[in-house]
Amino acid sequence: MQLAGVSSNLMQTEPGINNKIDRQGDSVARIIAVANQKGGVGKTTTCVNLAASLAATKRRVLLIDLDPQGNATMGSGVDKYEVENTAYELLVEEKSFDEVVVRNTAGKYDLIAANGDVTAAEIKLMEFFAREIRLRNALAKVQDEYDFIFIDCPPSLNMLTVNAMSAADSVLVPMQCEYYALEGLTALMDTISKLAAMVNPKLGIEGILRTMYDPRNRLANDVSDQLKQHFGDKVYRTVIPRNIRLAEAPSFGAPAMYYDKSSAGAKAYLALAGEIIRRSEQNQQAKQA
Repeated sequence: MQLAGVSSNLMQTEPGINNKIDRQGDSVARIIAVANQKGGVGKTTTCVNLAASLAATKRRVLLIDLDPQGNATMGSGVDKYEVENTAYELLVEEKSFDEVVVRNTAGKYDLIAANGDVTAAEIKLMEFFAREIRLRNALAKVQDEYDFIFIDCPPSLNMLTVNAMSAADSVLVPMQCEYYALEGLTALMDTISKLAAMVNPKLGIEGILRTMYDPRNRLANDVSDQLKQHFGDKVYRTVIPRNIRLAEAPSFGAPAMYYDKSSAGAKAYLALAGEIIRRSEQNQQAKQA
């Protein structure tokens, strides 16, 4: 099965295009796409707050907003209506990374912004050769400048999502513990499997994050148990609770830890950052062993 708009032969490259990235060095960023085809699961909230939490641990972090709604941009304290360059300029006009990046946002991380212009990128990308790997090639030039790069994917499967999956090492899946979310997860796993076969053989699951979690809800606990049985240690031990501060923070243009660092939501994302760092260090040690 071929996904719409994806070239059947990705091994062809234009002169000067790097089709493969060396991700073996210690100084090379881990690229994580944050994705779920079901909306309203805390995808953008996770991108913004996890990026800020890792930046608070002195990690060098880049957040790429590929969602035309631009919510991650606004949540980072950057006005999507005023920003001069976005992911559109990076992917379509091939402006340099330094021209496009917003340095040191409210969350203390760097940002590639998005707004309504990014919608046009979905259409314009169809005109290009090797359109699936344009983001991969752009990041190859700056990957050694960061420890973590997060990509906020659109909720739909389009050429922007394909670019994100092509560039990423892995996919972090935020999801609510409810019945319909399980169905959506099955569809997402199928999509990831197809994209891995077609554009990025190294693509795998980074982890599954339970969001908006209420332990008093029996269904949430049942779904959580099913996730752990099926995915094992791919399910993060950290859970993100329902928290009003997480919902309020974007309207103040700041991650939760800079809006209310004592809130349960801010503490949960700091705990998640610690878990991701530990996993990353363990994986690195295993490779070196």
